[in-house]
Amino acid sequence: MRALPQWEFSIYALSLPKGHGFGNRPPVGAWLSEDGLSCGILRHDLNDRSYGVLVMRRRTDQVWTVTAEREGYAAEKEALAQLPPLLKDGEPPEPVPPGVMQRPALYDLEGRTASEVFATLTLPSHRPAAWTLNQLYLALPKPDRNWAGDCQTHNFHTRLWEAQLLATFREQGLLVTQPYESPDFRIENRLGGSAWVEAVTANPADPCNHVNAPPSALPADREEAFFGTGALRFAKTIGNKLARNYDQLPHVQGQPLALAIADFQAPASMIWSREGLIGYLYGEGAEEVEIDGRMHARPTKASHLKGKARFPAGLFADAGHAELSAVIFSNACSMAKLNRVAVSGQGAPSGLRYTRIGNFFDRTPGALKGIPFCLDVTSDEYRNLWPIGSEPWSAEIEVFHNPFAHHPLPFELLPEATHWFDQDGETVCRSFYETSILWSQTLIQNDTDPPPTLEQLMSKGQKA
Repeated sequence: MRALPQWEFSIYALSLPKGHGFGNRPPVGAWLSEDGLSCGILRHDLNDRSYGVLVMRRRTDQVWTVTAEREGYAAEKEALAQLPPLLKDGEPPEPVPPGVMQRPALYDLEGRTASEVFATLTLPSHRPAAWTLNQLYLALPKPDRNWAGDCQTHNFHTRLWEAQLLATFREQGLLVTQPYESPDFRIENRLGGSAWVEAVTANPADPCNHVNAPPSALPADREEAFFGTGALRFAKTIGNKLARNYDQLPHVQGQPLALAIADFQAPASMIWSREGLIGYLYGEGAEEVEIDGRMHARPTKASHLKGKARFPAGLFADAGHAELSAVIFSNACSMAKLNRVAVSGQGAPSGLRYTRIGNFFDRTPGALKGIPFCLDVTSDEYRNLWPIGSEPWSAEIEVFHNPFAHHPLPFELLPEATHWFDQDGETVCRSFYETSILWSQTLIQNDTDPPPTLEQLMSKGQKA
């Protein structure tokens, strides 16, 4: 057996129905069989101090399945002695159960022509991302039949977002299922709170290639940032989803419903589009004013977005869409995220350096700008930004709550996200992590190259 490092086990554990939600029996060690087909987990009961083991094995299509669970051993040594026969080292993988679809291999194009973005995963610099994406695909409870083909070709970003959402949910210990074609996910915590989540991406009006494309132009001013083109793209994307009336489906009625949106409306638009989502959802923005010789942010309001269409702003400003409980958002749905989660845990592949540059959220009241940072993803300074000692999936997840929702989304359902909500008539923010990142880019270089500059990252980096 090979002892698994924490980062690798954390990825495999996302295939468990509740992911990292081990309850009162957390893992204290994990091992992989020599043939790589079995994972054995040693658990320690916090109540009666007993030990137990859980074993996952690969099916013939590489999907993990739980094959054994034993509890009640008085000593760690006694529990560990159970693992070798349960791992079945050298035996064939488990069969796919009758009636369950054989999962197509993500690497097998089956005659398709890979999109340029998918082909990027074959580069040595993106091997951590390729491995991680494949593990997340295998962890999905019930992906639709077109998932692999879509990911390989024209719909890569939507499938990437679904994979990252799964990782985010299960990292927080949620039971994640896909019992119906839509919405995409049902999530439930150990206390019984639950919700339905539909994933969607904001895409460009005209198809464009995001791979190595020059970054799109930043909004000209703060009014444009909050109520301009970016906000309008979010409005149209969310409006199309609302028109499908998911809340009226029999299995959704009477329960919280959230839309999870990631932004691909223009190359590198994740750097600047977040304000547009806030502007559209709440009809609120901010302007710069001078107070006592210093510049501060002063709230602004708008009833409509900019442009001839006069699209209404403030989806959550009244009870007009009380069927929607919340909007979940991330400014880091990217291959760079897949790379960083793996690299911050295991270290960079030989000969490469991964550098993340961007702005931390400045919590100073009235602050207008973020705090710049530039960090090596493998450095202790970077890893120590988060309690687990590596980059978590939920680090950039934000939940924008609808104060008029018929069925509010419980905060406890996504405890590690940043939550925006109404408090005494004011929209306020509550973060789980001390560090929040407003925007970022990631540059991959040879480790013999000089450290990157901001100009290099803006011209050559990957989004978020």
